[in-house]
Amino acid sequence: MTRARIPFRRLAQRAAALLIPLALAPAALAQGAPPDVVATVKPLHSLVAGVMQGVGTPHLLVQGAANPHAFSLKPSDAKALAGAELVVWVGPELETFLQKPLAAVAGKARLLPLMTAPGVQAVETRAGGVWDQHDHGHGHGHGHSHGPDDHGGGGPDGHIWLDPRNAKAITDAVAEALAALDPARAATYRANAEAQRARIDSLDAELAATLAPVAKKPFIVFHDAYHYLERRYGLSAAGAITVSPERRPGAARLSALRERIRQAGAACVFAEPQFAPALVQTVAEGTNARTGTLDPEGANIPDGPELYFSLMRFNAKSLADCLGG
Repeated sequence: MTRARIPFRRLAQRAAALLIPLALAPAALAQGAPPDVVATVKPLHSLVAGVMQGVGTPHLLVQGAANPHAFSLKPSDAKALAGAELVVWVGPELETFLQKPLAAVAGKARLLPLMTAPGVQAVETRAGGVWDQHDHGHGHGHGHSHGPDDHGGGGPDGHIWLDPRNAKAITDAVAEALAALDPARAATYRANAEAQRARIDSLDAELAATLAPVAKKPFIVFHDAYHYLERRYGLSAAGAITVSPERRPGAARLSALRERIRQAGAACVFAEPQFAPALVQTVAEGTNARTGTLDPEGANIPDGPELYFSLMRFNAKSLADCLGG
């Protein structure tokens, strides 16, 4: 039997094809596995996921409609924290549940508290459930001294992402933390961050146009979670049903809120998807206020890079629809 001869040129091509993966292997090995990143709440997870696109996916602690103010770690969460290289959180102002677990199980992780990140501008929570107009728009930069209470007044409001300018600062802080942790992919993180910042700028302009017609119309929120949104777009919240989402207001507060609705001419009372709407209906009874829903965290929105944008549009549309109705 005569063997077919393979031309030398074809042999050389085949040999080169076999050698290409070997040549690329050192570069792939140099990058290694993507870093293990944990983000606490859905809006932060979304912004982190946007910066990590094409590299990896961060682990989310507070999933679904869970409430970060009363969250308990599951064994899988403790395991994720124990293996994390970077933990992204607002800080003790929001995730009080995380202070002790971080000290216990996240010893090797770098912590990125975003309340003190460069460019993040914080506002104070408001005392009580009925607010005057002078309670709006008082902010401060990072580095201010605060107490640990996120909802009793005088401490910083932890819902920093509800101002798109803060979302851009968060994006930058995450990109730089990842670049320091994973220099081989620094260019990818920074390119993703630049693209995300541009999207946030477009979103900011879109929300401003949506909310401008209802900026001066008073409304009541479920709890004081929207101060950043109010400040950015000149909105006029007149009070909150509850100082803390875990504490049902008493009869005296409900009576004061109804009086506030009448006095301020509040057009809407807003529920939140994490909590039963019956309380909102009770507050609105006997007034001319309509009811709607606002969501500070994206309880019913799928996790991922798009959640932040969907969340902000949802809240803007809810405000515009209810206040403009």
